[in-house]
Amino acid sequence: MNKINQLFQQKKEKILSVYFTAGFPQPNDTGKIIKALQANGIDMIEVGIPFSDPMADGPVIQESSTVALRNGMNLKLLFSQLSAIAGEIHIPLIMMGYLNPVMQYGFKKFCRDCHLAGVSGIIIPDLPFDDYLNNYKSIADNHDLRIIMLITPETSEERIRRIDAHTEGFIYTVSSVATTGAQKNFDEKKQAYFRRINNMGLRNPRMIGFGISNRETLDAAFENAAGAIIGSKFISLLREEKSPEEAVLSLLRTIS
Repeated sequence: MNKINQLFQQKKEKILSVYFTAGFPQPNDTGKIIKALQANGIDMIEVGIPFSDPMADGPVIQESSTVALRNGMNLKLLFSQLSAIAGEIHIPLIMMGYLNPVMQYGFKKFCRDCHLAGVSGIIIPDLPFDDYLNNYKSIADNHDLRIIMLITPETSEERIRRIDAHTEGFIYTVSSVATTGAQKNFDEKKQAYFRRINNMGLRNPRMIGFGISNRETLDAAFENAAGAIIGSKFISLLREEKSPEEAVLSLLRTIS
């Protein structure tokens, strides 16, 4: 069974996923970061593919992409790093990146190498949903990969239900139409949006991301979805702390 589906079957709430940019802060940190997150109880990991124009990301993740590219990170190197630790990792890994580098690599080759490296899912924020259905879903399915789609406060109910009907794994519920970045709290408008999605009776579980950085925002996500995704806060801690292990422990203290 795909590890994403297995996770959501076994754990129905308070799932914690953490994002980091591959190649940041050091080019060989990928395996160390994944192992540190897994060892400290993180349920799922999103491995970011650095890109020169990450349009959905705020300044923290943009900077990490710039550093990672300067460090020489690319998909060939990343797959090599993931393959080296595949036998040690039992939690779901999701590749998150933009369409341009994936298409340059070749989508079929990308899916094949994801599967070989122990990756369970893919998030491509700028992949149009109709293109996913018509051109890419069958390829991903053949490699037991879940393509995760994003929804925002502006996504129509019709589109949300189409996504729910034609995807598996989970739905990435973006907290706002802004770019990624830490927030101190979610206002009533955002929480009303979370409740609206939660009350739709969707088939797929939801994970809330963008802006989760402390206990308050984490609790709001846990209250209205199966779990939460933390990115920018962890990237900042990777830059500030001396090691990936210390960054993970610092994150856990921040949200406890």
